[in-house]
Amino acid sequence: MDRTTGASGAHPHEPHANGFASKLNWLRAGVLGANDGIVSTAGLVVGVAAATTDTQALFTAGIAGLSAGAISMAVGEYVSVSTQRDSERALLAKERRELRDEPDYELAELTGIYRAKGLTPETARKVAEELTAHDAFTAHAEAELGLNPAELTNPWQAAFSSAVAFTLGALLPLLAILLPPVTARIPVTFGAVLAALALTGSVSARLGGSSRGRAMIRVVLGGALAMAVTYGIGQLTDVAGL
Repeated sequence: MDRTTGASGAHPHEPHANGFASKLNWLRAGVLGANDGIVSTAGLVVGVAAATTDTQALFTAGIAGLSAGAISMAVGEYVSVSTQRDSERALLAKERRELRDEPDYELAELTGIYRAKGLTPETARKVAEELTAHDAFTAHAEAELGLNPAELTNPWQAAFSSAVAFTLGALLPLLAILLPPVTARIPVTFGAVLAALALTGSVSARLGGSSRGRAMIRVVLGGALAMAVTYGIGQLTDVAGL
């Protein structure tokens, strides 16, 4: 069997390129954002559908829920990631000052990090010296802080991605409640939503390397519970004539 690797030494099926883990996290976050859009919008429109058959009311409630959810997700992600980015920048600025003011101490610190990884003192020192000579700031940022200065988190990207993921997820229950005949609205929505949640649970489990069966069961049961609760509330509201 040909086991020749590329110039980087990585197997073709093992992506070691910088940023791969970050991209995987973004993809997982997108799946979870879509899942949130599905569950929250499904719960809303099923609750309204249980209280009224008026299509305009359903459409208005669905669009309002989609818009509010997407904006909330975007703002929340922007604030969260902006705070994280500020912290990352502060740590990198501190590291840059230390490299400028205490280069010998920083070299010894980097050597110690590689010794702790199992290298001999001589090899650890040589690795630290070569990395420092090549790009001291990046070497120390990655080894000490676990940060790549060229790949800091982007709050605008996070906000946009979250809003899009939520919107795409929310469109499914909205269309499922509006398109079928009145008598089939709730059953069709339940079926479509549970199938979509099973898919998102499977994808998120695959990305995270966890059990697909357990992940699918969790999200499907959670979605079913949310719709059952809001359906019950809608029924009570309808009966009460509110």
